[in-house]
Amino acid sequence: MESTGSQGSSLDPLLDAGAAVVAVARGPREYPVTAPFGPGVAWPEYARVCRDTGQEPNEVYRTVRESLRLLGLDAGRVGSPEWNPFGAWIRPGDTVVVKPNFVRDFRESSADDAQCLITHGAVLRAVLDYAYLALGGRGRLVVADAPQNDADFVEIRRIVQIDAIADFYRRVVGFPIDVRDLRPEAATKIDGVIVGHTRLAGDPDGYVVVDLGSHSAFHEIGELCTRLYGAEYDRGELVSHHVSGRHEYLLSRTVLNADCVISVPKLKTHKKTGMTANMKNLVGINGNKNWLPHHREGTLAQGGDQFDHDGALRRTERAAVALFKQYFPLLGPLRSVVAGPIKSLGKQIFGDTNGGTVRSGNWYGNDTTWRMVIDLNRMLYYADADGHLHDRPVRRFLSVVDGIVGGEGNGPLDPTPRPVGAIIAGTNPVAVDLVCARLMGFDYRKIPMLARAIRSHPLPLVGFEVGDLASRSNDPAFNRPLAELEGSCFGFAPHFGWRGHIELSDRSERRDEAGVLT
Repeated sequence: MESTGSQGSSLDPLLDAGAAVVAVARGPREYPVTAPFGPGVAWPEYARVCRDTGQEPNEVYRTVRESLRLLGLDAGRVGSPEWNPFGAWIRPGDTVVVKPNFVRDFRESSADDAQCLITHGAVLRAVLDYAYLALGGRGRLVVADAPQNDADFVEIRRIVQIDAIADFYRRVVGFPIDVRDLRPEAATKIDGVIVGHTRLAGDPDGYVVVDLGSHSAFHEIGELCTRLYGAEYDRGELVSHHVSGRHEYLLSRTVLNADCVISVPKLKTHKKTGMTANMKNLVGINGNKNWLPHHREGTLAQGGDQFDHDGALRRTERAAVALFKQYFPLLGPLRSVVAGPIKSLGKQIFGDTNGGTVRSGNWYGNDTTWRMVIDLNRMLYYADADGHLHDRPVRRFLSVVDGIVGGEGNGPLDPTPRPVGAIIAGTNPVAVDLVCARLMGFDYRKIPMLARAIRSHPLPLVGFEVGDLASRSNDPAFNRPLAELEGSCFGFAPHFGWRGHIELSDRSERRDEAGVLT
């Protein structure tokens, strides 16, 4: 562990009580259509970007702007040409990485994204504009993500229209925006079965190994790490990085080189963590997803969390799948021929993962993925560009969550659109996610990713108490302390593996005399 000295102390506000304020700006429930998604209004500060505001009205841009105002960022200059809401986090000459949720270009049940799957370009445009203002024309702006291994990044770029935004910046603003796919390879799948891989250019800055060691959330279950399963059939690769007290991750150097990371996730349910916004969004900073534990193989009695019960059918399935994973990669070219029939037969016998059958840790008893997510968040805060851990944060963080159209139900890959018309913003990922969970109608204490993130730790993720959390909103229903929010708010339908467990109940909403949830 290395000391960050005076530099670290200047970043401590990331963890102070001010981070407990989260903005909830209400706005439209649909997006503008035409890139590059200019503001449509000549806001006073926008003249420092350029004069071209675009022709189409853009209420999403206005809502992002309103979220920054609600946070009280650079409050003394709001409404003036000098307003610089990101100025305390981004300095001229900095490298700023904007991390969207580009998870995949299609949903499981259809070829469309239904605007509920990935971060919309209109939200990214507003965030990029305010980041550019803070840079003052000097520094770097990078939009970067490592999507799902079977995602088509070219198609994602088309859907988001990110190239039109980057082209506008190049031609009109005179400033480059770099768009990066951080994956070193992509997988070819047939009906969800991996049949091959394609090498990609990967992160041009390379990758860095970070070992959390005893600071990892897996340290307390070291004896169970031999059961870990990642993103590929080869479990040996994953287990080799979580053994003998080592807990290693391969992270993007592009992200670790950043002075400030702006997370711009999509508000969605999640089959393995209950919900996803900022914290789970960091899966996309990895260089090898097979180093990321997603569940533990085996039944509950064996120390696994693969299934939600220990029935005979699940035990039979586990044995059959283990044989499949062992021998299927050896079939070579035949894999593309037999993958579809094998998957179809498996669905008939064991049930459909997308049709109500719990497997692969897709349920509230998943005791693995939340640990990986918390590890990633600690590394974003405390690991420098060479992978060394420090005792204080080494980079700054901002969050702008795209909740204009969220995703409920079978998230994160096949959600149902949930238009709620909200941008949720803040300066601490855990604080923002706690508010997001409450807005979705979920109880954070039933979401291990959140409940464990607020616990004391040598590398803390929060510096506030949950009872201090407050929402600042242009909607009176949400402009109050978190403990005083009423009802289920947006009332998202959870993933079926979490249904009946994650939702707020009358009992979970009870408060003590101080008004704090009990």
